[in-house]
Amino acid sequence: MDSNPIVKLWQTPEIREKLAFTVFILLVYRIGAHITVPGLNLTALEAQFGALEGTLFGVYDMFTGGGLSRATIFALGIMPYISASIMFQLLAAVVPTIEKMQKEGEDGRKKLTQWTRYTTILLSAMQAYGYAIFLQGFGQGGVRNPGFGFVFTTVLALTVGAVFVMWLGEQITEHGVGNGMSLLIFFSIIQGLPVEMFNTYESWQLEQISGFALIALILTLIGVTAGVVYMTMAARKIPVQIPRKVVGRGRVREGQKSFVPLRVNSAGVMPIIFAQSFIIVPGTLAAFSSIGFLSALADIFQPNNWYYYTTYAVLIFFFTYFYTAIIFNPVDLAENLKKQGAFIPGVKPGARTAEYIDRVLTRITLWGSFYLAVIALVPFWIFDIFGITTFIFGGTSLLIVVGVGLDTVQKIQQMLQVRHYDGFMKKGRVKMRGRQRYM
Repeated sequence: MDSNPIVKLWQTPEIREKLAFTVFILLVYRIGAHITVPGLNLTALEAQFGALEGTLFGVYDMFTGGGLSRATIFALGIMPYISASIMFQLLAAVVPTIEKMQKEGEDGRKKLTQWTRYTTILLSAMQAYGYAIFLQGFGQGGVRNPGFGFVFTTVLALTVGAVFVMWLGEQITEHGVGNGMSLLIFFSIIQGLPVEMFNTYESWQLEQISGFALIALILTLIGVTAGVVYMTMAARKIPVQIPRKVVGRGRVREGQKSFVPLRVNSAGVMPIIFAQSFIIVPGTLAAFSSIGFLSALADIFQPNNWYYYTTYAVLIFFFTYFYTAIIFNPVDLAENLKKQGAFIPGVKPGARTAEYIDRVLTRITLWGSFYLAVIALVPFWIFDIFGITTFIFGGTSLLIVVGVGLDTVQKIQQMLQVRHYDGFMKKGRVKMRGRQRYM
């Protein structure tokens, strides 16, 4: 039997079907990302959107695979659903009802998922309306027949498109491979990589960038990718002792040693996204205003000076701690360990355990936030030092792409292991039946 994992994937019918289904859904998503909303002059719009690079629209456009700048029916992408999910994550920390639903098991999660879907529809309609008004006022000839008809058609098309994208993501999660929402963002970002690589190669041929700059860019990408892989897998293992326990009729379950892994980067890519959204607010406001103060502020917060870099790093540190505190509760972990009879050696169960976990988490989050700041800023420094303007695949994009890629590969490996164990168990049952026949 061939040990090549790629060969194993295609030799396993269930995984092969899941992979084919996932690829099909992603192709549907990319086709929809090229169907333009009716009533638009794309040539005029593309010229206007070129001036919005480096603003909130540019960041949003990256997550939609260019759908926003092309004003397609999938212009909102999966972001309304992501926004709704983050909203309920944040609300769970202050609203007891939502926190209770998160702890109610499958029924609570189903109800919370339904609420998230309804919120997604509401956010999609609101964003679609704002985008339609934006197109009318910003297009300068981009909208052929502005008015109520155009606004209504655009709101309907974009809202339905966002809901359909949400459904596509859920289908991948249920019937495909990996997390559907993450894969849609992954695919949206990665689709622009070949064009950027070609433009960079063309710039090198035209001697617009030096060979040394090209080598530095390649080494930076390799180094950032390796760093993302290492830190994504990095975790602080807290030892946990499970004592001996009497179960059933006098049976004794021996004590066990285990550990609780605390990820160095528990917040993932969210701190960078939040920080980037804040740091480009001055530039976004300046793009739609002629106020001198805003223009001066936007010039200060351009990615070519230390005001930008310092503020960006401070925001990343802040949001790393903030988001980690939202998604990870040491008190809940300490209570779960106490209920199971487990304890951390040398630490009293209950409040002392929660304090210990919180102290460890605070220390490793410092390194996690430092890592995120480096990942976000190093590409900017390399681009600025060597004057590279054709390749904008930065640290945020790499962090998302590598993180989603690792998660998908791990899920495929788990599926292969389950398949292997199922086959092993079936062989065992067949052997047992054969022995029983001859006994």
